[in-house]
Amino acid sequence: MATAELTHEVQVHEEHEHEHHELGFIRKYVFSEDHKTIAKQYLISGILWAFIGGLLSMLFRLQLGFPNMKLEWLRPLLGGWIEEGGKLDPQFYLALVTMHGTIMVFFVLTAGLSGTFSNFLIPLQVGARDMASGFLNMLSYWFFFVSSVIMFGSLFVETGPAGGGWVVYPPLSALPQAADGSKLGLTLWLVSMALFIVSQLLGGINYVTTIINLRTRGMSFTKLPLTIWAFMFTAILGILSFPVLFSAVLLLFFDRTFGTSFYLSEIYVNGEALPNVGGSAILYQHLFWFLGHPEVYIVLLPALGITSEVIATNARKPIFGYRAMIGSLMGITLLAFIVWAHHMFVTGMNPFLGSVFMFLTLIIAVPSAVKAFNYITTLWRGNIVFTPAMLFSIGLVSFFISGGLTGIILGNSALDIQLHDTYFVVAHFHLVMGSASFFGLMAGVYHWFPKMFGRMMDEKLGYVHFWITFVGIYLIFFPMHYIGIAGFPRRYYSFTAYDATNSFGDMNMFISVAAMITFGAQILFAWNFFYSMFRGRKAPQNPWHSNTLEWTAPIHPEHGNWPGEIPPAYRWPYDYSKPGAKEDFIPQNVPYSATPESNLPHENEQIAMEKEIEGMIDSQNETYKH
Repeated sequence: MATAELTHEVQVHEEHEHEHHELGFIRKYVFSEDHKTIAKQYLISGILWAFIGGLLSMLFRLQLGFPNMKLEWLRPLLGGWIEEGGKLDPQFYLALVTMHGTIMVFFVLTAGLSGTFSNFLIPLQVGARDMASGFLNMLSYWFFFVSSVIMFGSLFVETGPAGGGWVVYPPLSALPQAADGSKLGLTLWLVSMALFIVSQLLGGINYVTTIINLRTRGMSFTKLPLTIWAFMFTAILGILSFPVLFSAVLLLFFDRTFGTSFYLSEIYVNGEALPNVGGSAILYQHLFWFLGHPEVYIVLLPALGITSEVIATNARKPIFGYRAMIGSLMGITLLAFIVWAHHMFVTGMNPFLGSVFMFLTLIIAVPSAVKAFNYITTLWRGNIVFTPAMLFSIGLVSFFISGGLTGIILGNSALDIQLHDTYFVVAHFHLVMGSASFFGLMAGVYHWFPKMFGRMMDEKLGYVHFWITFVGIYLIFFPMHYIGIAGFPRRYYSFTAYDATNSFGDMNMFISVAAMITFGAQILFAWNFFYSMFRGRKAPQNPWHSNTLEWTAPIHPEHGNWPGEIPPAYRWPYDYSKPGAKEDFIPQNVPYSATPESNLPHENEQIAMEKEIEGMIDSQNETYKH
C-alpha cells in the first residue's frame, strides 16, 4: 500500500513538476527564486555599481590630472568636501580611492560577474531546472542588496565614507579617532562587507552543489563546458577564503568598538598612549591577503571561462586542449591559496620566507601561460566571427598576457620592494585583474544577452564600445608603468610640491583625459543595454550557433527552463567544424548516431553510451508509468 502511494506521488510530481501557479509581481521579479531572474538582478546591480565606482574614479582623476583646477562647480554635489579654495579635501580623496577599489573589486567584479553568470548559466548548461536551493539563492542576492544599501549609505555620512584604502589596513582603520575616514563610514564599510561575505558563501555553496548533483543524463564532468569548470573552481575559492576575510573584518570591528587588541599595540594618538598591547597590524595583512589573492582569481576565473566559450564558438573550432584548460584552472585554484604573502614583501618579512613566496608566485605563471597559449591556438586559423563578444574576449587575452608579464616582475621580491608603492603596481593589477575581468563581463553580456532578454544588442554600438574601451585602457595604464618605474608613488593626493614628481604632470593629465573618454564609452554601453532590453531586435533561438544546452531551452524560458523533458548530453560542448557533419556545429543533445560524421576511433563507444542513456530514460519512464 505504501509503495503504491509512493508511486502515485512520484507520478503526480512528474506530471506537475513544470506547472507553476501564477506568481505576483513581487514574488516573480523581486523575491524571485528563479535563477535567471536572480542573475538579472545581479547584473543590473553590478552595472549600477560600476557606474558609481567609475564616477568616483573620475573625481580623483580630476584631482590627479588637474591639481590646480578649481572645483567649485562640484560643491552642490560634494558640499564640504570641496575646500574654501575650491580644491578637493585630501581626506575625501583617500575616501574616493577606498570606495572605488571596494566597489569595483567586490560589488562589480565579484558579485556583478560571478553572481550574474554563475546563476544564469550553471542550471542551463548542466541541464537542471534551477539551483539546488532556490531559497538560498534568493537570500544570497538579498544579502548582497542589503550590503549594497549600507555601502551606498556610507557615502553620505557626515564624516565621509571609509578612508583607509580598499584594504583598510590597521592601525588607521582600527582607530576611529585617527581620521574622519576611520569613523562611522568605516564601521558601515565593515558591516557591509560582513553581509557581502555571507551572500557570497550562500551563492558558492549553491553553485558547487548544483554542478555536482543536478547534471542532466549523460552530462559527465568531461562534457561540462569550461564556463562551468571555471564557475565551480571560483565557488570553491570563495567558500574556502571568504571566511578568513570575515574573521579579519570581525576582529577589526572588535578593536574599533570593544577595545580589544588584535591588531593594536603601543599606539600613540596626538601624544596620548593607548592601552592596547600585544596586537599586530601584520596579522590583519595575513588574514586579508589570504582572501585577497584568491580574490584575484575569484574575479578572473569566471571571465576566463566565459572567454573559453566565446572564443571556441566564434572561432568555429573545438577549444584547444580541453583537459589542459581544466588542469590549468585546477592549478591556479590550488596555487592561489599559497602565494598571498607576495603582497607583503615590504612588511619586513624574513628574506628566506620571501624567496619561498616568490618561487610559488612565479610558478602560477605556468597554468596562466597554458590558458593564454590555448586561447591563441584556438584562434589560430579559425573561421573567426568578430562579434562584439568575440572582440571583448580577444581583448581579455591581450590584457591577460600584457598584465601577466608585469606580474612576473612584481613576483620578484627584490624588484617588488622597489616598485610596491608606485603606479607600476596600479597599472599591473588594473590590466591583469580589473580590465581583463571587466572585458570578460562585457563578453558575457554581449554573448548571452539574447538568452537573457530574448532580444539582440546593437552590434555597431558594441563595436564602438569595444574599440574606445580597449584603446582607452591601454592609454590609461601603459603610461602608468613608465611613471611607476620612474618612482611615481601611488595614493598621493598631490604631486605639485616636488620637482621630481611634478615633472609627470603632463602624463597624469593625459591619463585623466583618456580615463574620462573611456568612461564615456560605458555610457554608450548602458544605452545599448537598456534600450535593447525593451526595443532591440528579437533574438532567434540560437543566434551564435552554439553547442551548449542553454540554447535548446525556449527563447523565453519559464521557471524550470525546459517545458518538457530536460535534454540529455551525448557529446562534449565543442564539436565545431567537425569533418563529415552537415553544419559547422553539433549541439550537445544531438546523439552521435544521428549525425553522418566520419568514422572516428571513439564513435562506437559513444554510440554504445547513447544507447545506455536512452535505456536509462526508457527505464525511468516505465517506472513512472507503473
